[in-house]
Amino acid sequence: MKNLMEHKGYFAKIEYSANDEVFFGTIEGINDTISFEGASTKELKAAFHEAVEDYLDMCQRYGKEPHKTYKGSFNVRIDPEIHKKAAILAASKGTSLNKFVESAIADKIQEL
Repeated sequence: MKNLMEHKGYFAKIEYSANDEVFFGTIEGINDTISFEGASTKELKAAFHEAVEDYLDMCQRYGKEPHKTYKGSFNVRIDPEIHKKAAILAASKGTSLNKFVESAIADKIQEL
């Protein structure tokens, strides 16, 4: 995956600020906003690891679940013509639109 770092099952999206001349990231999939930065990739990686460790320690101290909970449902707005074609294709395959979309997302994730 491009522009992602992983540590202990936690992921962070990485960006670069040309104005500040630093790399920075935010941990994804957690119940809080935790960010970190570094002037080099080595500093960035160390800051990310430290941010994850500090977050896990804090969660343990307060008895808080660190991972964000996902319900398994979300609203997606797409072009009506794509919606129509997806519904027709799902029906032609004898499946629901939800299962069709779930399968399409799973297939895309496998490409990563």
